[in-house]
Amino acid sequence: MMNKKTIKISACTVFALLAFAGNSVLCRLALGGNAIDAASFTMIRLLSGIAVLMVVVAMTKRPKKGQSRGSWLAACLLFVYALAFSYGYLSLDTGTGALILFAAVQITMIAVGIVLGNRLHFAEWLGLFIAFSGFVYLIIPSVTTPSLAGFLLMTVSGIAWGGYTLVGRSSTQPLADTAYNFLRTSPFVLILLVFTLQDAHVTQQGVLLAIVSGAVASGAGYAVWYFALRGLSVTQAAVVQLCVPIIAAMGGVLVTHEAVTLRLAESSVLVLGGILMVILGRHYFVSRAVVSPSD
Repeated sequence: MMNKKTIKISACTVFALLAFAGNSVLCRLALGGNAIDAASFTMIRLLSGIAVLMVVVAMTKRPKKGQSRGSWLAACLLFVYALAFSYGYLSLDTGTGALILFAAVQITMIAVGIVLGNRLHFAEWLGLFIAFSGFVYLIIPSVTTPSLAGFLLMTVSGIAWGGYTLVGRSSTQPLADTAYNFLRTSPFVLILLVFTLQDAHVTQQGVLLAIVSGAVASGAGYAVWYFALRGLSVTQAAVVQLCVPIIAAMGGVLVTHEAVTLRLAESSVLVLGGILMVILGRHYFVSRAVVSPSD
């Protein structure tokens, strides 16, 4: 039976994944519909995240040992992820961009985990293979040969997000760290503004989508994700994010009235089944090692 901490971590993980998926839908609506340019979307997204998170932090009581203030490394990774993501989608279709992004995230996190000594068991390897196969099965019909610039940008975005996730695993104050990570992106936003102001293109709809993306899907979602990371292994954190394209696709069905296909249903079973195998596989082997330690 799960304890309260496990339930809380699970709930936070689900919320974060829903926020990530919602962010993808908002980005598609804004950038795909030419409602705003990539630089403006990125800047408004980050600034709205800063505004909301700093207000929330100010309303909460500071812990006795002082307030955590994030790090410049996490802020740099956050900015690079957001900017490269926006510009990458200018030259990639949705399926190709998502495939490159999430492949880069998984490879980054798992590679770092292995380097740090997080040895995978057979069940985890098998679950990872099944989950990623399901993701590729969903995306592959719409994949086209990407432009070199788009491919590189989305790969950089995925590496940056994987790095941001890894940095966040050591956070003891998720809300404060997320807020100050966003705040530390301000100098980068100002520099971006200077270089892109003359080419700015914004509409009321684009601004609104960017604000919701930054304040809710990014700000709140990332804070909760930082908390969830404290209860997830590197591999688990990497694999559960494969849920995001599935959830985003379902969101696309609701928002843009896309048809529900058999391929979507089949790939959902593969991805979610693979994720479950990875999580339960790690739990099983860790539990067995505790109960029956090696001689």
